[in-house]
Parts: sequence; C-alpha cells; structure tokens
Amino acid sequence: MGRPDLSRRQLLAAAGGLSVAASFGFAALGTGADALASGADTRVRYWNLFSGGDGANMITMLDAFRKANPDIDVKDSTLQWGNPFYTKLAMAAAGNRAPDLGVMHMGRVTGFSPGRLLDPWDVDLLAKYGVREQDYNPALWKRGVIDGKLYALPLDIHVQLCFYRKDVLKKADLLGDDGRMIPVTSTDEWFDVLKKAKAVQKKGLQTIGLWTNDQNFQWWFFVAFYTQLGGKWFNDADTEVLFDTDKATQVLEFLRRHVTDGYVIPGAPTGEQFINGAPFTWEGNWSVPVFSGAKLDYGATPLPPVFGRPATHAESHAFVLPHQAGRGGATNEGAHELAAYVVTHALQWAAGGHIPAYTPTLSTAAYKKLTPQNEYAGAMDHQATEPKVWFAGSTGVLAQDLGPVVVSSTMGSAKPDKVAQTMKSHLTKLLASKNPMDGRTAAQGGAVA
Repeated sequence: MGRPDLSRRQLLAAAGGLSVAASFGFAALGTGADALASGADTRVRYWNLFSGGDGANMITMLDAFRKANPDIDVKDSTLQWGNPFYTKLAMAAAGNRAPDLGVMHMGRVTGFSPGRLLDPWDVDLLAKYGVREQDYNPALWKRGVIDGKLYALPLDIHVQLCFYRKDVLKKADLLGDDGRMIPVTSTDEWFDVLKKAKAVQKKGLQTIGLWTNDQNFQWWFFVAFYTQLGGKWFNDADTEVLFDTDKATQVLEFLRRHVTDGYVIPGAPTGEQFINGAPFTWEGNWSVPVFSGAKLDYGATPLPPVFGRPATHAESHAFVLPHQAGRGGATNEGAHELAAYVVTHALQWAAGGHIPAYTPTLSTAAYKKLTPQNEYAGAMDHQATEPKVWFAGSTGVLAQDLGPVVVSSTMGSAKPDKVAQTMKSHLTKLLASKNPMDGRTAAQGGAVA
C-alpha cells in the first residue's frame, strides 16, 4: 500500500492525478490502513482541487486547524482541477467510497444530483461552530440551496476584475483623487479611457488583455456584461429559453470592438504584457498574488459597468458533503467543524485574491488593509452568475458549448448577430437535454432556492 508516512497528496502527485486514485485505492480515499495522528480519535478525509498559491494557502489553514483541534486527524488530498476532479468525486459518491468533505464550484452543485451524490448540511451543526445564514450575502447562500436544503457551504467568491497600472493611468490623467481608476459608466466612457491610456503606453504592448481566444474567459466576460444589461436565460420553471439576442449582440459587439479598434493583440500573453507595462488586463482575482509578487503599482476593480448596472462574473468555491450511506457520527461532525473553521478563518484565503464568503471577515481591520482586495470587495453584492441549471458551472457543459461561439465573434470569424442566434439555439438544446448524473432535464431537476 505504500509507506505509512507518504501523504495522499504525494501519492496523487506521483500518479499525475490521472487515475481515479488507483481505481479507488488507498492513495485518495484512505482505507483505514494508515494510523490516526497521535492523540486524534476522529479522522476527516477531505478532497480539494487547490493547487499553486491556493493550495499553499489551504495547507496553511488546514495546519492551523490541526493545531487547534488535535483530536481530529485531517487527511487531505489534492486532485486535478476541472472535470477530472468532478468525475472522480461523482464515482466515489456513487460507489459509497466518498471522502467526508469535498470542495466544488458552486455552479456545479445543481448538476451533481443533490440528494443522491451529495448530502445536505446540518445547519444547526454549522451554527454550533459559528457559521450561520445571516453571516452570508443572501444571494450567495441561496445558490447553495436545492429543494430547501443547503448542499453547498460557500468559502469565497472569485471574480473577474479589471486590473490597471496606476503608473500608466496617472500619465493619462485617469486616476481620481483617491488614487484609483476614474469611474466608468458607459461604453463610450470606457473606450475613451482606453484611447487615453493607449496614447501614453509603451510601444509594442497592447492596451488591454482580454484573453480573446480563450473560451472560458470570453464566456465569463459575456456573462458579466449580459447580466449588466439585465439579460435573462430561462424562465423560473426552466422550461422556456428567454435569452435576448439583441442584448447578446450588444455584448458581443462590445467585446469585438476591443480588437477592431486596436486595443488588443489577439493571442498576446495577457499577464506578461500587464507586468511589462500594458495599462489594463481583465483577469480573475487569482492573479493578485502574481501581480503583487511582481511589485507592480496597480489596482483592481470589478469589470466596468459599461451598460449601467454593476455586475462582474463570479463563481464560488464551496464545501460539500459527498454522499455516504449512513452519514453521521463523529466523522460527520468533524467535517462540519473543519469546514466551519476554514470559512471563519479565511483571511489567509483572502491573500490569494478571493473574496471571503463569510461576511464578518470583510469588516475586520486586517482585511481592510489588504490591497487591492479592499478595492473590489463590493463585487460580493454585484455577482453575475450562470443560470442555476445542471449544465452550468465552472468548466461545465454551458461554458464548453457557448465559450467557443463567443470567441468566434470576438476574433471576427463570425458576426455578432449570427453568434447571438447560435447561442440561443445551443441554450434551447441544452434546456431539453438530460443530466447524465440522474437522467433529468433542468425542469425536472428541482433546483429551486
């Protein structure tokens, strides 16, 4: 089975994360062959998908929990991000070999057959450890509620941001008295800002990085601006497509104009260009450690409300309870305690750029000192999220289907109005399709908060 002191993370790394933990062997799932940590009488097996800086921050938080709770032995495993992780988690839950605690993107919860592959949280038990509904943004909490039960406990929201170089914008007279980028409330104002920034930027660089040929980023940007326009996806019963092709065309034309007006170099490395002096880049908040590490003089705001209504694309990491037959007892309580601890001690997590979901953290003096995090924390109240259907969520079917179509418009291989019609056609097919997890359509899925 391997050396007892070899961690599951090391074993998974050695395997490249490509197998389902050696066909559900010891490495990822634990079989009881490894002894409990000294002094512990309860083990909590925890799967996550955090690598890089996020992984390091999570390990720091887990170590702090272990120190504060020596009676609970946390066995954490880090698996490959994206669909491989969700496939492994689903198979483990279906085979009754699931970990005690897991992490998912909030948008994927509805499609994960809550009640069959996920168990609901005991909200009274969460409250015992300091986590209550009133400590959350109401809309964020409700995203984790399916059929009246909480299936996802939010850890954060991670948002798309407009990063800007203060040194460049200062030359262009685009900074306010507070040292932050001047407000923008229309498309005309936004392109005026880009024009002024381009006039003072270094030659050979793009004015803004937009990930023009990346299907995920283009989809996230589309969701943000379509939400700003008040665009709808489906009716409340998820039986009818309400997608507004006129609004969609407006968004697609807006994204395309960045290329046609010469503010973007398609295919250019966005982060590298920003570090080298490009005035703007639109990136996820996870880029904060990268830009701060480069010691840039920069700021970050939610995506500009160019269509009048503040909204920036947001997803959330959330704790879930993968289904276990007969879940309960000390291990289940330990899973609740561990999740509650991480949620309520998320200042370390905020260092990675994510906005803590537990709102009391946002009001602490320590969080208010974090820059540029304190500049975009308000994005919590203006989240642009994907519809609450089984095919949505990070790396989900919706992004895979519509992301490339948005790219075709932005890059100029298809006209925006035609692309908008294509998007509506895709949405119509998806709404009628069945979730492979349980064979039900969105209308049959009971995803009602």
